[in-house]
Amino acid sequence: NSEVGHNTLGGGRVFVQGAKLVQSALQDGSIFKNPHWQKLVDIGKVKTLHFLGLLSDGNVHSHERHLHQMLEQAAKEGAQRVRVHILLDGRDVSEKSAEVYVERLEKLITQLNSQKNCDIKIASGGGRMHITMDRYEADWPMVKRGWDNHVLGRGLQVKSASEALSVFRANSNQSDQYVSEFVVCEAGRPVGLIEDGDGVVFFNFRGDRAIEISKAFTAGDEFVKFDRERVPQVFFAGMMQYDGDEKIPAYFLVDPPQIRDTLSEFMIEHKVRQFACSETQKFGHVTYFWNGNYSGYLDKRYETYLEIPSDNISFDLKPWMKAYEITEATISALISGKYDFLRINYANGDMVGHTGNLSAATTAVSIVDLMLGRLIEACRKTNTILVVTADHGNCDEMLQPPEKGVKSEDWSQFSLASKYAVKTAHSRAEVPFIVYGADTIKRLQPGGLAQVANTILELVQLSGRKLYEPSLLV
Repeated sequence: NSEVGHNTLGGGRVFVQGAKLVQSALQDGSIFKNPHWQKLVDIGKVKTLHFLGLLSDGNVHSHERHLHQMLEQAAKEGAQRVRVHILLDGRDVSEKSAEVYVERLEKLITQLNSQKNCDIKIASGGGRMHITMDRYEADWPMVKRGWDNHVLGRGLQVKSASEALSVFRANSNQSDQYVSEFVVCEAGRPVGLIEDGDGVVFFNFRGDRAIEISKAFTAGDEFVKFDRERVPQVFFAGMMQYDGDEKIPAYFLVDPPQIRDTLSEFMIEHKVRQFACSETQKFGHVTYFWNGNYSGYLDKRYETYLEIPSDNISFDLKPWMKAYEITEATISALISGKYDFLRINYANGDMVGHTGNLSAATTAVSIVDLMLGRLIEACRKTNTILVVTADHGNCDEMLQPPEKGVKSEDWSQFSLASKYAVKTAHSRAEVPFIVYGADTIKRLQPGGLAQVANTILELVQLSGRKLYEPSLLV
């Protein structure tokens, strides 16, 4: 995913990341020895223990397996009243697969209630791109809809999550990520409002789309992003600490990776002047993630960050996004002569790819191609070396294989009228690595993202670091 990709690009080596850290903690049981977990279970014995997060096996922000294991352990340890608030995916998994994950969760809940004599219910939910999971403060109203849903019990009143999906399917052709918020009710009352004294676990492990809802739960009167109306005093814990610099949240179940000695830090030591730019949707990737999950500037004397605000619309409605503005800003920075190393991210391929709209994705790729052409001209005029790569694929695979056993290279034999499934998730394809304007390079050796850092150091004529994976240049 993008978090892992940019950590690796900026860190020069491979780090054990969220999904693997969480799975290891669950396998060896260390997560359940965490004092914060013990406090949450104790709360569930007298009040209500809530689990909130993305319900899928995409393993980009979360994994249903982690939720299932925590529910089983909480019931085993005696938690009596547990409520689950689910965010539906359709982005890192098939676009209309929510029924599979909901059915598995409902089956587990039925088993635990029967075997452990506890009271576990799904309480609320909605699509991940409609409620709760905003990032980089691009759309606080999305977070407010989530707050109103999970905390205040606002949304379509249904008897179960399965019923909510049935209603949505009957009235919309959109993917799971846009499911309208719903509230499970009994006798006309929500079954799982979040109240004073409750415990809340946000079980996503990835940070970017977890920070804002965490702030809403943990911030005091200084919180002004939206009117929370009622702020229950809860014990809130993240699966991980999503921002180590701002300590968000203060309590968490699994320690995050420690990423230090990044490329940016090394360049600052050598007084390399850096420029980082993207639109809101990817700004944190060329700053926060690139710098080893470090918020803010490392050293303003040698860094300039430029964020171009993204539009708050579905990206397939405007697939060119802010590619033009990013290009203009970068060309200006190149011409200025103020910088030695510039890094930018075009968000089009990823964000439009996630919509599943093939026509829009084609436009998105065409726009990026056009902008790269302009960058090439600017690099030629300013004697700049251009490196083009990506952190993962997306637009390169917009359809699932139309039938079992068909290889991707054989898809061309099928027309779009054939039976196929839209693909909204990242692809597993290798990404390109293109170097333009460095005449001394004879060839590039095959490699991975961890080798980009030393490659860049060689291109800016700094000696490589043994700490990093070797350069790709031959």
